[in-house]
Amino acid sequence: MTTNDAMTNPNDMNPVLVEDCELAPCIGLVELSSVARGVEVADAILWQGAVEMVFSTPVQPGKYVSLFTGSVQDVAAALDRAAEVARCDLVDRLHIQQVHPQVLRGLRRRGGRIDGELDAIGVIETATVASAIQAADVALKTATVDLFDLRIANGLGGKSFLSVTGEVSDVRSAIQAGAKKASGCGHLEREVVIPRPHPDLVRHL
Repeated sequence: MTTNDAMTNPNDMNPVLVEDCELAPCIGLVELSSVARGVEVADAILWQGAVEMVFSTPVQPGKYVSLFTGSVQDVAAALDRAAEVARCDLVDRLHIQQVHPQVLRGLRRRGGRIDGELDAIGVIETATVASAIQAADVALKTATVDLFDLRIANGLGGKSFLSVTGEVSDVRSAIQAGAKKASGCGHLEREVVIPRPHPDLVRHL
């Protein structure tokens, strides 16, 4: 497979967000171990209340993820209904009342490219989609960093990761906070901070 083919491989892309969806600051997400149950849960979410589905789709390896938006009350009610229908198939969930704008931008792309030298890079790797999004939101709200990649599930065997850049001290603070959030849910795989990364590394990020 050529480099260009790899970059256009749909298995390496995040789920596609509905383009005409007006994303409210509040988002909810449910992640299930069963595709069949995931479709059932997505239907229950839409029947529950005034929420708008941002994406609802299978992801690797055979999980199903639904991301939706709406008022705080409507999203909370939809999450409760989703958990009721999902039962033991529920892998993870999230409810963020004021999601950081960079998280939503990160979900719309499959990865970032950076020009120039970086002071530091931080990466958090998680076992679930929900924990990666939550970690990204916490990291961005903790320190002055930029999210340059947010990859969820596809092409990663079900794992997810986020990458941020900024000043070393800011990256350390952001990664520590994001990793603590993921670890508290039991879904942290690994976190690293690389001060003054090699200039050639940028070409591969």
